[in-house]
Amino acid sequence: MTQTETRRRPRLASSTIPVLAVLAVVLVALAFAGSAYQEPAGYLALLKRAAPLMILAIGQYFVIVSGGFDLSVGSLVTAEVVIAARLIDGEESATLWVILLMLGIGAFVGLINGAITTRLLVPSFIVTLGMLLVLDGAVFLWTGGAPRGALSDSFRTVGRQGIDGIPVIGQLPWSVVVLAVIVALAVWFMRSPTGRTLVAVGDNETAVWLGGGRVERLRTLAFVLSGLSAAVAAILLGGFAGVSAQVGDGLEFRVITAVVLGGVVLGGGRGSVVAAMAGALTLESLFSLLNLLGVAGGLESTVQGVIIIAAVAYAAVNWRRKRA
Repeated sequence: MTQTETRRRPRLASSTIPVLAVLAVVLVALAFAGSAYQEPAGYLALLKRAAPLMILAIGQYFVIVSGGFDLSVGSLVTAEVVIAARLIDGEESATLWVILLMLGIGAFVGLINGAITTRLLVPSFIVTLGMLLVLDGAVFLWTGGAPRGALSDSFRTVGRQGIDGIPVIGQLPWSVVVLAVIVALAVWFMRSPTGRTLVAVGDNETAVWLGGGRVERLRTLAFVLSGLSAAVAAILLGGFAGVSAQVGDGLEFRVITAVVLGGVVLGGGRGSVVAAMAGALTLESLFSLLNLLGVAGGLESTVQGVIIIAAVAYAAVNWRRKRA
């Protein structure tokens, strides 16, 4: 093998190895903690539950690696599900155009977040926190706290059903198929010139700007992709769990925890999209393990808080060492 071929061969980023090691340990622990995880179907069910969070992690990765935050994704998921149920109201014929509308709403919310952040120079933390409150208030005013309408059977198919007759596993969930497609697209995008420049924006936006890069457009694109990921997650969660005014509660903090668990540095410029997805799967696996061990569900917030603090502290220590 030539030296050029060696360089071109895809390699895992250094930040990916630790989270994959942690994930492997948690998955093995699950096999000992619950009999359901002693068969491939058990892990497939775990992947089905984790798919929405992993898709959200991909969108959040784009924003964080470019130097921002998106706190609006949880509220956007809730709004999307509530709107879909109200518009479909059990009518099969409305399913397709409502799904397209959901994707459009996700992209539009992301565009608003990105435009305000880049054009008006308002910190993304403030912009998306404000969007979170706007969406929460709009959902409450529209529903009065009790969503109306119903999702059609064809809408719920993607989140609940799958391809039957698969050897060994029996059924391959559609949500896992959707996840696989989005993962492939995300990896391809991050290996493209645009994806590499997006990472560079988070690392040194001045250098990108001096080099002719369109910093504002790239950061706006990151928010649009995050909004689209929230729309896809809403489709899967609505199909899996049904209509609820709390379906997206806390997802914004859970997905940020997942991304930093995957080694993505808050502030941008460092991290792998594969590691971000692995962080989401690790977090979902860890919570499943805690449930099997009978640990109180309220501890989940504590675990998320510890992970975020530890990840930020670790990144700060590494930054000081590099400067020294």
